[in-house]
Amino acid sequence: MSTLVTRQAPDFTATAVMGDNSFKEDFKLSDYRGKYVILFFYPLDFTFVCPSEIIAFDKAVAKFQEKNCQVVGVSIDSQFTHLAWKNTPINDGGIGNIQYPLVADLDKKISRQYGVLLDMGIALRGTFLIDKEGVVRHAVINDLPLGRSIDEALRMVDALEFHEAHGDVCPANWKEGEEAMTPTAEGVADYLSKHAG
Repeated sequence: MSTLVTRQAPDFTATAVMGDNSFKEDFKLSDYRGKYVILFFYPLDFTFVCPSEIIAFDKAVAKFQEKNCQVVGVSIDSQFTHLAWKNTPINDGGIGNIQYPLVADLDKKISRQYGVLLDMGIALRGTFLIDKEGVVRHAVINDLPLGRSIDEALRMVDALEFHEAHGDVCPANWKEGEEAMTPTAEGVADYLSKHAG
């Protein structure tokens, strides 16, 4: 599988269920140019790990919005199934009224374009951070039983935003407000002398 990181994110037009439960038939990824985008794929509606991730993204949606970042979910289900899942109470296996778009990828073209489609016809848990120019800057793909970290997705948005603003690079486990590294041999040596051990 070739990586999309450093390449333009494949654009798509599809039907999505929006935060207000309306159907947007001409939903385009490129409509979010000028914003960061967290585009995430999940296997199926009405399953087990998926609602925990979708609800966790929804609980953090305000934090993403503060960072000028749009969250978008995608699965191979129809827009009607997405809406039915949103209209099902959480304690009955639903996801409630989440406030970001869920895209219908019935023909599996989007999942295929992003390299997450399994032979059985469902998507792995792929997460893609796309910058304001539409370039994929970070990607992580989990197998079906392994739920993703929403905190890590937020951290990656912070790191990308910091790098774009300052030019410095973000070392291992960097968090917003911490010291970064100047991308030179001297800068790395200085950082490591302060933080190693």
